[in-house]
Amino acid sequence: MFLTVLQVALGGAIGASLRYLAGVWIGHNWGHWVFPMGVIAVNILGSFIMGALVVFLAHRGLTHWNALLATGFLGGFTTFSSFSLETWRLMDTGRFDLAITYVGLSVVVSVIALILGVHGMRAALGPMPQ
Repeated sequence: MFLTVLQVALGGAIGASLRYLAGVWIGHNWGHWVFPMGVIAVNILGSFIMGALVVFLAHRGLTHWNALLATGFLGGFTTFSSFSLETWRLMDTGRFDLAITYVGLSVVVSVIALILGVHGMRAALGPMPQ
């Protein structure tokens, strides 16, 4: 159990650091918008990777990597706590139109990205080994 917690912590630290760097990169290269592009981009990318990862690990019999990669790394990388804060900030400044758009895009497009990741990895790997 302790080793699993360490794996989650290590993965989370790496994921959170990459989330921060992705936000800095997006802000630097695309400018800082009222709409939180860094958070939504990370949520969509992280959802796609999660979909592909869980299929890949199951397909290869590597589910023991879930704590480090899925729970830790992707849990630290994706940003639904930041998502909630950004939604509140938009609402707090009276931008309910952007808040609703932000919530809808984040949830719907992230779920679609996860489904694409699952189907893409299944197509790449072929049938599950017996």
